[in-house]
Amino acid sequence: MHINCDTLDLRSFIAVMELGNFHRAAEALNVSQPALSRRIQKLEETIGAQLFERTTRSVAPTAVGREMLPLVRRLLDEFDQSLFSFRDVGLRRGGLVTIACLPTAAFYFLPAVIRRFAAEFPQIRFRIMDLSANDGLTAVSRGEVEFGINLMGASSADLEFTPLVEDPFVLAARRDHPLAAQSVVRWTDLPPHRLITVSRSSGNRTLLDAALAKADVQLSFTYETTHLSTSLGLVEAGLGVSVLPRMATPQGDHPIISVQPLQDPEVSRTIGIVRRRGASLAPAAQHFLDMLMLHWKQGLTRS
Repeated sequence: MHINCDTLDLRSFIAVMELGNFHRAAEALNVSQPALSRRIQKLEETIGAQLFERTTRSVAPTAVGREMLPLVRRLLDEFDQSLFSFRDVGLRRGGLVTIACLPTAAFYFLPAVIRRFAAEFPQIRFRIMDLSANDGLTAVSRGEVEFGINLMGASSADLEFTPLVEDPFVLAARRDHPLAAQSVVRWTDLPPHRLITVSRSSGNRTLLDAALAKADVQLSFTYETTHLSTSLGLVEAGLGVSVLPRMATPQGDHPIISVQPLQDPEVSRTIGIVRRRGASLAPAAQHFLDMLMLHWKQGLTRS
């Protein structure tokens, strides 16, 4: 005898049983209510018995429906476990995960997660392209990498952005600099001092200039650098103070550099995951991305 039902029919049955309502079950499964009803009807025709008593106000399982529930749950659990085992076999055979990432975000987001991932799947290799914001978006859009960690602001219709964290702009100054002694530092405190920032070609500079212009704050920079690490070197040498994202600043108590918030206004950049819209990831990349998102939710650290 051939049983004409599929896993979607069974998952529909589970959803209606657990939620007790066709409308809520359809929303949870992201299908229309008529489509859900057809799946339940198909399942009922297949087993030759009614699964639910339906009225205009309520849905209640029949005796057959209640009896089927633990059997269907066990069947779906076994099916899902089989799929996971096949996925793990593929991951353990090897593969390549390609990522385009802002240099500062690469240092902040990736090492701890890669270490955890590599312990579970040592055969997977990584190619990390630490690129500027614009170049990183281009790499994702062209399919040169599977996903990116970048600034929000991707206006391309073929890209989608999932925010992860806010990264505020802060002041980095030598500990013997007058601004380091202030309990509160405002943007209007900066003009008398020699300022260091990244060049106008940087996505960070574009974001910063736009936010300050909106707040009617005007600054004149003495030094412009291509890389944020270079600006910290100039600060350490006593050549000025630097405005840069917190992710780019030294971790912990630095012996020379002090880091302080900047207020009025508070300016930050949004860091998140950039993907091609509608594109699926290879199993290794998807599993790593899932691990990255979980790591962030549990409390992102550089450790």
